Amino acid sequence: MIELGDEGENVSKELTESLTAFRKYLQDAELEALFYEKDDFRNAILTIHPGAGGTESQDWTQILMRMYLRYAERKGFKSKVLDLLPGEEAGVKSVTIHIQGDYAFGNLCQESGVHRLVRISPFDSNKRRHTSFAAVFAYPEVNKDVEIEINPDDIRVDTYRASGHGGQHVNVTDSAVRITHLATNIVVQCQNERSQHKNKASAMKVLMSRLYELEKKKKNEKLEKLEDAKSDIAWGNQIRSYVLHPYQMIKDLRTNEETGDVDKVLDGELDEFIKANLIYRKKSR
Repeated sequence: MIELGDEGENVSKELTESLTAFRKYLQDAELEALFYEKDDFRNAILTIHPGAGGTESQDWTQILMRMYLRYAERKGFKSKVLDLLPGEEAGVKSVTIHIQGDYAFGNLCQESGVHRLVRISPFDSNKRRHTSFAAVFAYPEVNKDVEIEINPDDIRVDTYRASGHGGQHVNVTDSAVRITHLATNIVVQCQNERSQHKNKASAMKVLMSRLYELEKKKKNEKLEKLEDAKSDIAWGNQIRSYVLHPYQMIKDLRTNEETGDVDKVLDGELDEFIKANLIYRKKSR
């Protein structure tokens, strides 16, 4: 009887494990079915910029940067900060992150738009409530399977000394690279590598992705609203609201997906929001 009991427990455990694995398989299959755009499978290049709110928004930009780095870690994606410009007092003025993984762009393009934060400002001695904004934009990484022609006469390459925290190599040599595409006025830069050659290669990768996305938008007018949002990172353009005071709630304004567990989301648990918007995208199609 004891042996039979042990065997029964083993069978029960195997059944539980099999059901859990099957449930995950169904969830993964359901999610994969939501990726239908031709670039969804690609790696992503993510940029984050502060909007209205000064130091407060720069701090919010840094919080979002950490959130997406934690998200990448949770998903098993590889992430690398290509460029980071620190704020004068706190936070960051801009950051560009390269994220590698299956359907990284398909997932992260759902995050493109303005993110709004409401909280008691840690920079306000009177402990008043502040509203801050930051803009997130995802671009598909362009590989050799996509031809993007860049005329050397259409770009200007500037080198300068890297700024901010980065070790002994910072501010020693002109290793940072800024590339301006004169025809479109797109500016990209990279300063996180030690060599000028590597920084230029990373900056060119970002430029190619930006130009590729621009061409896609020209062919698809419905994406122009996203481009327009860049000019006003403030009220009226937000896709998601993060309220930390007087109550705690994160709500996506496109899908009405919401949660009161703000710490979990800010620590990179974005799957429910991303999945909800993927479903919304498919229905809208």
